[in-house]
Amino acid sequence: MSRTTHDPAPGTPGTSDADVSLSHGLKQRHLSMIALGGVIGAGLFVGSGAGIAAAGPSIVVAYAVSGLLVMLVMRMLGEMSAAYPSSGSFSAHAERAMGPWAGFTAGWSFWVLLCTAVGLEGIGAAKIVTGWLPGTPEWAWVALFMVVFCAANLAAVKNFGEFEFWFAALKVGAITLFLVLGVLAIAGVLPGTDSPGLTNLTGEGGFLPNGSEGLVIGLLASVFAYGGLETVTIAAAESQDPVRGVASAVRTAMWRIALFYIGSMAVIVTLVPWDSKAVVEKGPYVAALDHLGIPGAGRLMNVVVLVALLSAMNANIYGSSRIAYSLVRRGQGPKALGRVSGGVPRTAVLASSVFGFACVLLSYWRPDDVFPWLLNMIGAVILVVWIFIAVSQLRLRRTLEREAPEKLAVRMWAFPALTWVALGGMLAIFILMAREPDTRVQLYSTGAMTLALAATGYAWQRARD
Repeated sequence: MSRTTHDPAPGTPGTSDADVSLSHGLKQRHLSMIALGGVIGAGLFVGSGAGIAAAGPSIVVAYAVSGLLVMLVMRMLGEMSAAYPSSGSFSAHAERAMGPWAGFTAGWSFWVLLCTAVGLEGIGAAKIVTGWLPGTPEWAWVALFMVVFCAANLAAVKNFGEFEFWFAALKVGAITLFLVLGVLAIAGVLPGTDSPGLTNLTGEGGFLPNGSEGLVIGLLASVFAYGGLETVTIAAAESQDPVRGVASAVRTAMWRIALFYIGSMAVIVTLVPWDSKAVVEKGPYVAALDHLGIPGAGRLMNVVVLVALLSAMNANIYGSSRIAYSLVRRGQGPKALGRVSGGVPRTAVLASSVFGFACVLLSYWRPDDVFPWLLNMIGAVILVVWIFIAVSQLRLRRTLEREAPEKLAVRMWAFPALTWVALGGMLAIFILMAREPDTRVQLYSTGAMTLALAATGYAWQRARD
């Protein structure tokens, strides 16, 4: 079996003789579908309803603005990941650019985020299933999902790839069908429906029914709906052609975000009144299909939402285990988590799954104090990660141009101007979060965790030096 080779970042120890590299178990079709389906996450299906309720039809603008920022982040990350393929992705790039403390901070904060998200997605999936099978305990369904995906990730990376391939195929097929039906209904050519025209876009308070404040809330909601796009750069390190896989994923990110996110938001707010209770209670996609009166379509979309949640669980168990493996391999965590057998970091997979299930138990045991504190702590982690990505790209691009220009298979647009624009956008989002009472606590809690990890990482770096 062929093996990958991950370059340790400069100044970090290499692997010991006992270390075994991860396998090249992911095929190009796996990576292509992970890139395509990874855009269609649980945040889009589940979290977008609250954004629509706050921003109204202007949610389209919110998703467009945040989508532009995400495109820039993905381009920067793609440039570095194509040049330096690593299962540590942005964590390894941050270490290479700024030192071990930066890799430590970015990596472990993202690990906590992914593991917590595994639990949240399990709870969401269990709520859907118990809605179909009332009387069955939620925790039992979460446990079942955890066991299935933990076992799949323990066996071989190709199992993760196969799950994601078929999950992504179903999500892409479903949302494509949704967009086709929606466009036909808007055009007035779908049998049994009348074109809504611009009624829902201009009525009920207009395009900005809650003013700029509603748009800001919708913008913040849309930013966090894009979380999870980084998985493809983590998975690329275990593919047969990492550079090709990353380059393909990044180059097609623009149309995927425009079509699936911005396009579907435009269809929903055109078809359904933004203030309809069903948008939040049922979810915007189910509400739109029920509004069209297509028999069984709403129930079918609930199945797709379930698949999206299960897909996110699977991807986050995978991503968290690889981030942990990479950190340990670079000397920044408990050595036990770096043990590899059969090309899989099985201890890291188990640890990530156990942490995720512990979060589920906290949601039942301590729903009023510990669990909300944990949710607040991870609230702005994705923005912290994006800042590390942008700063790393600013520093590594110069190094690449000077020392290895042939590695620049993917290039950031209009460097360095657009990198600075992206950093400015991230700073603006931080300011907006500080203005909103609901997100201010998240910002401060995430900031406290980030500072604690940075201090720990710096102390670790000094002690090792």
